[in-house]
Amino acid sequence: MDKNILIIEDEAAIQKILSEPLTFAGYKVTTASDGLEGINIFCGQEFDLILLDIMLPKIDGYTVCEMIRQKSQVPIILLTALDTEDDQIKGFDKLADDYITKPFSIKLVLKRVEALLRRTSSDTVSDCIRYKEICLSETERKVTVSGNEAALTHLEFEILLLLLKNRGRVFTRDDLLNLVWGYDFAGDEKGVNFHIMNLRKKLKVDYIETVRGVGYRIAKEN
Repeated sequence: MDKNILIIEDEAAIQKILSEPLTFAGYKVTTASDGLEGINIFCGQEFDLILLDIMLPKIDGYTVCEMIRQKSQVPIILLTALDTEDDQIKGFDKLADDYITKPFSIKLVLKRVEALLRRTSSDTVSDCIRYKEICLSETERKVTVSGNEAALTHLEFEILLLLLKNRGRVFTRDDLLNLVWGYDFAGDEKGVNFHIMNLRKKLKVDYIETVRGVGYRIAKEN
């Protein structure tokens, strides 16, 4: 599998709960016990994904996420006991790709890691997709709006790509969970709402329509 995962978690027991199944699944795992150590390790190696606690000694997880995003678009999954809506929104605002609350199912963690790595390692090639002021380059994984780049997370990019490729089609939240997340999200649709909200805010153009009681779409151009 040859995928490198960095776990930044201060509790040794949780480090073990995470690292052993991931290692058994074929991943190479490195651990850090505080935010500063995590940043130092990240700067010295290449990683394919980061599992990041929020309540960390020295530097908290939100700040770690922010610092990593200044250097890299590596997938980041926040793994934390902070479970309020505001906490999750803050995590997505820091450009985390996913948010898992403790206590967690290790099977669910493994599925989310697998799904996120599958998306980010895709070799899919296509031409630039244009819609009004939006230009999405699938090969460069880059989105610009009126010539200005929009810094999207991997999930936000995949949502926008799906909607742009299927203009006029309404996707339910379950559709998005299955097609973008790539796993069963146990009926919790809040993550979809957070990503759509953040996507609209970053694009600064309101082309993602809410179809009340159904889901979301981008309308066909006239």
